[in-house]
Amino acid sequence: MIQVLVLLLLAGNGATAASTNPRLKLSFQDLRMRHGLRTYELERSCCYDSLLLDEERGRLFVGGKNYLASLSLDNISKQDKKIYWPALVEWREECNWAGKDINAECMNFIKILHLYNRTHLYACGTGAFHPICGFIEVGQRVEDSVFKLDLRNVEDGKGKSPYDPRHMAASVLVGEELYSGVATDLMGRDFTIFRSLGPRPSIRTEQHDSRWLNEPKFIDVFWIPESENPDDDKIFFFFRETAVEGAQGLGKPTFARIGQICRNDMGGQRSLVNKWTTFLKARLVCAVTGSDGSHTHFDQLRDVFMLPTRDKRNPLIYAVFTTSSSVFRGSAICVYHMNDIRRAFLGPFAHKEGPNYQWVSYQGRVPYPRPGMCPSKTFGTFSSTKDFPDDVIQFARNHPLMYNPVLPHGQRPIFLQTNVDYTFTQIAVDRVAAADGHYDVLFIGTDIGTVLKVVSVPKETWENMEELLLEELQVFKDSSAVTSMQISSKRQQLYVGSRTSISQLPLHRCGIYGKACAECCLARDPYCAWDGTTCTRYMHNTKRRFRRQDVRNGDPNTLCSGDPQRNSVPEKKVYGVEGSSVFLECLPKSLQAKILWTYQKTSSAMQKEVVLDERVMQMERGILLRSVQRRDAGLYRCLATEHSFTQNLLHLRLEVIDAQQADSLSLSREEESIPPFRHKLWYQDFLQLVDHPNLSTMDQVCEQLWNRQSHHPKKKPPLLPPLSVKVQNQKWKPLGEKRKARSRRMHEVSRAEREPRSAGVW
Repeated sequence: MIQVLVLLLLAGNGATAASTNPRLKLSFQDLRMRHGLRTYELERSCCYDSLLLDEERGRLFVGGKNYLASLSLDNISKQDKKIYWPALVEWREECNWAGKDINAECMNFIKILHLYNRTHLYACGTGAFHPICGFIEVGQRVEDSVFKLDLRNVEDGKGKSPYDPRHMAASVLVGEELYSGVATDLMGRDFTIFRSLGPRPSIRTEQHDSRWLNEPKFIDVFWIPESENPDDDKIFFFFRETAVEGAQGLGKPTFARIGQICRNDMGGQRSLVNKWTTFLKARLVCAVTGSDGSHTHFDQLRDVFMLPTRDKRNPLIYAVFTTSSSVFRGSAICVYHMNDIRRAFLGPFAHKEGPNYQWVSYQGRVPYPRPGMCPSKTFGTFSSTKDFPDDVIQFARNHPLMYNPVLPHGQRPIFLQTNVDYTFTQIAVDRVAAADGHYDVLFIGTDIGTVLKVVSVPKETWENMEELLLEELQVFKDSSAVTSMQISSKRQQLYVGSRTSISQLPLHRCGIYGKACAECCLARDPYCAWDGTTCTRYMHNTKRRFRRQDVRNGDPNTLCSGDPQRNSVPEKKVYGVEGSSVFLECLPKSLQAKILWTYQKTSSAMQKEVVLDERVMQMERGILLRSVQRRDAGLYRCLATEHSFTQNLLHLRLEVIDAQQADSLSLSREEESIPPFRHKLWYQDFLQLVDHPNLSTMDQVCEQLWNRQSHHPKKKPPLLPPLSVKVQNQKWKPLGEKRKARSRRMHEVSRAEREPRSAGVW
């Protein structure tokens, strides 16, 4: 087990774990206030696991508890339509008598949502452990406002929707036929891949045969053409199950699977009647290889996304995996090519033989036509599976498992996170056209309500890819786990569902990178480019000449050499009292940047790197100078290094004054005719904060200053508890004892007008 942990930490053979720090991290409040995050939730509902995107109608259809909703893709917070679809009262009572929670389980949880035709949806729910399906009329045109349930065509949902709302199900509607992976009984023990609806007879997997399905958890299902001939079309199911070929001595391991069936499968004539004759399954591998050749497997398949390509027969399959290990938390993303999947199904079959009944590669004769092949003119002369010879049917019944697994592209995960406080749950992928090629941008949902934005870029070649963690976005207020995701490339929006609400946010926030060319270039966001003034959305088809973008290399040295803002660095003055502390704050936009501080006594002196020690301490937001001395005065430069590029972020000029000088400046304010504190420093307040051991006192002082300005001039300011300051070579003493003589001046100051100053800069 220790070896497994070490393998993940080291991630041998180039499968490097990504930095746990995103380049940008945005909270729920930041996204909602500044970056277009919108939310929606149904009253008295929950569990938004079913999202259906309809680009033509501009609607997002949502399934929840007892409700269906139709939301605008442009703004889910507005123009919603709802359908109340509860379970029948007698079904709820029967569910409650069976020992189920009447409020948590005995409801109608909408689990299945599909576009049925140009005017209707097909929806299924749990129906309080009585699965039910129906047709939802949505209209044919965008302007149609119809959204209603057709109660005349409500039908039994067995084999389509699960009974239990906690059970997983997956389905796809192809033509008029529904292909489902679901449990078909009340106890959740009879799992099947089921075809229903349409004119052809229903068909399913072999019942209660662990070689076919062994306690599966269905994740997703896709229809993928095999050739130009529709008779060769196949349906691919993705699921995880208890492995029948599990390694000895390791209990019951879980394996990720991909299963296939032919769309035109009609079952056998004498054997496997109304059962699949073309069902095959293979292991889906997502693993890290160690230096000694051993593997660390991610077998808990969580989600799958099919990314279409120009060749509709060869989409890319992105899959989310986690691990069931109790030693560490880890998640991985693997990508698969259809050629590798088809190669595994054309390889040897798994066979159990020998004295120990071990699983080996079948070396005997494989009958013709090869099991798993679809009956069509492309690969043979059979017009139906009912014409298959008996030996083909019998072989298919006994050998549904392939011996060779399906390996991911590059033989390793493309993105890996370990030893973090979250795991991956969902994925959506957008292919983006940039100035130097096409990039796949991954949006990964987690179990703490965040979405990670990751871009895959080539290192030296397009075969050797590197994953960059661009953003971490908190999309839910209550940190609920992400349970569903839909992406709209047309509208450049992402829709995310959880148990409690739905969120909508743009795919990009280019303006947040800043107005400088270097900042936009370092972001390496394929959605964004520098247009000469600011970082804006990159549009591949526009003819703007002045646009700069370098996703592949992210090198501002050559790309931004003519940027007029490159040498423009803000400069601020900071004042410190000798013997006290001063904080120099500098926050880079990128959390992945490394900060370096330099010091220059005078403009003609040489720059030196600030040496950190017990007196000069590196903090999260800058550096803290404890017990400031006269020699500390000078110019401090804050430099950020990222991707081999060093950027000058901020200049802070520190001036050091002694306590007596501060007192004299404070006294001189009383004799001036202009209003006190106008263009002056607040030294009394400053001295209350300098070197104080309890930082919470700052809030009290700020509150007192606010009250002085906002209250009536004759009203005394609220008293603060006695503060203490540290005088050089003396012990801590109450502030009141050191400054009793100034109490009269302090009350006079409270009546004066003041100008607010920025926190941290004096």
